[in-house]
Amino acid sequence: MRKLTYFVACSIDGFIGDESGDASFMYPFVDEEFIAFLTAEYPETMAAHGRRALGVHDLPPRRFDTVIQGRGSYDVGLKEGFTSPYDHLRQYVASRTLTESPDPHVEIVAADPLGKVRELKAEEGELGIYLCGGAQLAGQLRDEIDELVIKTYPVALGTGMPMFAAGFSVAEFALDEVRVFKNGVVVRAYSRKR
Repeated sequence: MRKLTYFVACSIDGFIGDESGDASFMYPFVDEEFIAFLTAEYPETMAAHGRRALGVHDLPPRRFDTVIQGRGSYDVGLKEGFTSPYDHLRQYVASRTLTESPDPHVEIVAADPLGKVRELKAEEGELGIYLCGGAQLAGQLRDEIDELVIKTYPVALGTGMPMFAAGFSVAEFALDEVRVFKNGVVVRAYSRKR
């Protein structure tokens, strides 16, 4: 069974963006040391245009061969003209409002993203599924998330878009790894206790 990993950036107080989902306040923390970490450990989580700019577009996937994201996350790149933001992965966008894909390499999941993720997890393969966000989709898929990789940036927002937009329900995860960067970013990896 393949794993679903929510690989997410957030503030110290657990928000992935402001109320509208804007997370641009995190960009200054993506420095040379952090880019080296992403390139070495999670190269496939970088969007295709970023990979090309850094000259790492040829790096093979290390952990994921598939990405699923919500409409809001997809719109971030779409507004900049990137119709296929992760062209190095199989791409799915969960959306009830986007009826037609703007790119042949992006499949729209209009109904039942939970069913789609279960189908993807049941496939044969060593690489997993990258849940890119956002809060609504993460909330819908919370019970299917096998691993959390949380990139915490040293800022407090006070309010904003939470990591999960879901009702209250306790789900326990075990801490597997912690990585601390000079700029104050902390990356924690957790696996679900089942």
